Parts: sequence; C-alpha cells; structure tokens
Amino acid sequence: MTGPRNIAVIDVGKTNVKVALVDLEEREELAVLTRPNIVKPGPPYPHFDTEGHWRFILSALSTLQDDHGIDAVSVTTHGASAALLAEDGSLATPILDYEHDGPEESAAEYEALRPAFAETGSPRLAGGLNVGAQLHWQFTRDAGLHDRTASILTYPQYWGHRLTAVVASDVTSMGCHTDLWEPRSGCLSELVDRLGIREKLAPVRKPGDVLGTVLPDIAQFAGLRPGVPVACGIHDSNASLLPYVLRHQPPFNVVSTGTWVIVMSIGGTDVRPDPKRDALLNVNAFGHAVPSVRFMGGREFDIGQGDKPAGVTDAALTKVLENQIMLLPAIVADTGPYQGMQSRWVGVEPAVGEPTRAAALALYLAMMTATCLEISGGRGDNFVEGPFAENQLFLEMLAAATGQSTYAAAAKTGTAIGAAMLFSESTRALDVKRVKTPKHSKNMRRYAEAWRAAVAAVD
Repeated sequence: MTGPRNIAVIDVGKTNVKVALVDLEEREELAVLTRPNIVKPGPPYPHFDTEGHWRFILSALSTLQDDHGIDAVSVTTHGASAALLAEDGSLATPILDYEHDGPEESAAEYEALRPAFAETGSPRLAGGLNVGAQLHWQFTRDAGLHDRTASILTYPQYWGHRLTAVVASDVTSMGCHTDLWEPRSGCLSELVDRLGIREKLAPVRKPGDVLGTVLPDIAQFAGLRPGVPVACGIHDSNASLLPYVLRHQPPFNVVSTGTWVIVMSIGGTDVRPDPKRDALLNVNAFGHAVPSVRFMGGREFDIGQGDKPAGVTDAALTKVLENQIMLLPAIVADTGPYQGMQSRWVGVEPAVGEPTRAAALALYLAMMTATCLEISGGRGDNFVEGPFAENQLFLEMLAAATGQSTYAAAAKTGTAIGAAMLFSESTRALDVKRVKTPKHSKNMRRYAEAWRAAVAAVD
C-alpha cells in the first residue's frame, strides 16, 4: 500500500483512555494500551486529568514505536468537551467533565441564548452535554476567562494541538450536540456570536485533514522519525461509522457502543428528530447530517450488573424468557429515549450476581437499542461496534427484536479502525460476523412485544 501503514490511534473515551496501533493494510489492531479516564474533583470543578492522560499517551507512543513502529497518528475522543487555550497554548481553565451539573446553574439564561432545535438538531441535554452550555457557564462563573481564552478547540484537536501546536476543530465534534453548529447547512450557528467566540473558535476542518506533524521534542522523546503526520481527528462514534460509510450502500445502521450506545442510521426512513427522546443530528466525517439516537448503555450495564457480574446460562435465559422477567427503562433517566422514567422490574427482580439478572440486563440493553433504531428511522443491516459486539445475547436479541440482519465487528476497539482510516479511504470490508438465528428466537420475539407493551403502559 502507499501512504502510512501503522497508525497510532489516541482514543479518549469517557471510561477509558486507549492508544491503539492499527495496521491499516490488514485492518487490525496490533496492540492496545489503556488507562482509566480519571476525573479530578477540582478546583475549580470536576475536570479531566489531561496531564495524566498526556503522560500515558507519550509513554504508549514510545512503547508502540519500540515494538512495531509508527507511521502516523490519529485521534478520536468522546464528544461534549472543549478545550479553552490561553495565548501561550496552555489551558486557560481545566476541561470540564460534561457530567458535572454546574451548567444547570445558568440554564435559564442559556436557554434564552441557544438556537432552536430545528436549526441545530441539538437537544437541550443534562449537565454540560451541550458544549455551548459549558462555555456559557464557564464564562459566567469566571469573569476573566473569556478574555484569557485565545482559542477554543473541540476535544480531539486538543490532543492534536499537544502533538503539533496547531489549533483546529473538526466537523464531527462540532456537530455533536454542541448547539454551535447547523448540521444541514454546514455552518456555525448563531450561538457563536451570542457567546462572543467567533474569533476564538478554532477553524473547523474535516477529520481526515492532516493537522501537522509531531513536534520535534515529542518525536525525540517517543523515538518517532521526524515528520510523522497527525490527522485532524474525529468524534468517536463517527470513527465507528466511517468504515461503513466508505464501504456500504444505504440503508444501514451502525451501533457504536461504549459508555454511550449511539445508533446512527444512514438512508433510513425520513423521521423528525425528537429532542425529548435523545434523538438528534450528528455530522459524519464528510460533513453530512446523520439521524442518531443514544442512551448510556455502557453505564447502564455497569450499574445493572453491580459489583458481581455474572455470565448468562441457557437455563437462566429460558427462565427469563418464559417468565418474561423484564427490566424497564431507564437506569440512567436523564438521557436516552425514555428520559424521566425510573427503571423497574416486571416479575421478581433477580439478585445481583445471578445469571438471570445478566440475561434480563442483556435483553433490556438490546430492547433499548432496538427502540433507538426505530426512532432514528433505521432500515437495513445493523453493524454493532465496540464492547457490546462481544455480548452474544445482546446481539441475538437485537436481531430478533428488529427483524434486521445484525453483524458484530471483530475489532476490540471499534473506534480505532475508523480513526486510522482517516489516512485511507479504502472501501475494503471490515471483519464482521453475522449473528445467527438463535434457538430462542420465537420466545425472544414474544418477549420484545411484551417489553414494548409494558413500556408503553408505563409511559
């Protein structure tokens, strides 16, 4: 192949920070190093441990260079985060943890400023999930911050800036419910001027643009050759989406899983996004609006299984299906398609650590995902990326509940391959495996109908 082959991907998720080395020709991960995404309590507010992440990233790059060699670097991160830089390139204020409820303090004032949902496709979300709300709150609580801020970058480009000293934002991160972007017209929203940040906002670029090359001192530290290119970077769920956009004809859906489960539908039924159901517009790597629905599936999985995770047995699954033991939404009630609903059990709640609880939890997560697909207008095949691609019961129930062919991606970190592909627009297929029809499919379909009816009765 021409161009770089071994791509180091910095992947900052909400739960973990990873650095993966992707063989771009073989579409496989050669190595993955990880650390927890640590949130520091403050002051001035809960914020990400950027310096700890940076030390880990530099160490990981050095290790991967020694073991395999690095030809290029790409970056992908969770959304809902922005970096405010001072004139010297340092952080003017720590990067806010978007789950902090501080922005609620100025919610009324912000509501008067934010553009209409019809323009941005961005619903008003809890805490700091709208970057615009973060910025408004930060400027309100710290009177000097606006003047101290020279540049505002979306999160992937913060790490790109650490590597190259180049400032930028990218279209997928700007289009991730920031309130700052109009996905259909592809331009900045009116909020940019209302916040007085037009001149501070870093240029919005395509994720596949080459941001620059690794700075000489960093290259020397990590043992990299001079001139290693760094891609502008991409929002993580859009990294998962990219290989399928390049490869498949619509309609199809990508289910990106991790802390968030994000359903993105390409070429589906024309639906109107519903802000009350966490249905919104994302923006893909080519700048096109993508109907999307999401919920905190990974977080709900962790809460649901508690501190005693259990495997699913066939006997447990049979018991759950035949007795229709159900978990109804929502475990995390301030996001997702059933906001405001409190989770409850139909039937006797299985104890934490029991296989029946593990089975019911997997079925619940599949039904939540099926609901997201319905709301997004999803048609065609489903491709599941990330940790849930290894949950066989989740996959089988998703296929049964939707009646759509469902495939599991083989890559352990679904975002890494897509982020690496910013250096290549090859349409070579990814390694995916079709979910076979399970022996319990008839009972699963009955369960899906009963679950929907039970939710409708509560709702």
